[in-house]
Amino acid sequence: MVDIVSPGKRSQMMAGIKGKNTKPEIAIRKALFAQGWRYRIHDKRLPGKPDLVFSGRKAVLFVEGCYWHGHDCHLFKLPSSRTEFWANKIEGNRQRDIRVREKLQTLGWRHLTVWECALKGRTRLPFPALIDTIVAWLESPEPVGEIEGTRHGVGGSDRLDG
Repeated sequence: MVDIVSPGKRSQMMAGIKGKNTKPEIAIRKALFAQGWRYRIHDKRLPGKPDLVFSGRKAVLFVEGCYWHGHDCHLFKLPSSRTEFWANKIEGNRQRDIRVREKLQTLGWRHLTVWECALKGRTRLPFPALIDTIVAWLESPEPVGEIEGTRHGVGGSDRLDG
């Protein structure tokens, strides 16, 4: 399939995609704050500048975009143009994620990854249930956690995608 915009315009569009303070990240932050949870955001002192840092629990939360981190779900599809470039870019992101999480664990930090597909699209989870799952992980001693959308494609009715 041929791209319908020029390479320059496509580059400009991709460069404009935010990595911090995304809609899913802000929704999670607001919900946790409303429940009394306090955290730091994007703490530069920690590897990977986690999206939310719960210092008292020595836990961090990453809200990851399925496309940019190559998650195995319906929100990820390798582009048909510049395939090698994008495959290398996404694989680099995956490898960096692994290194960051290993460093965090070495430093004694627990980490939870919340995938974008848990918040939007046909596999999204009911938002209150998602927040409850995050809270349950924060209150647990589990060193590592991951929350993704439902695999069978029947998510909840609370929407973040428009």
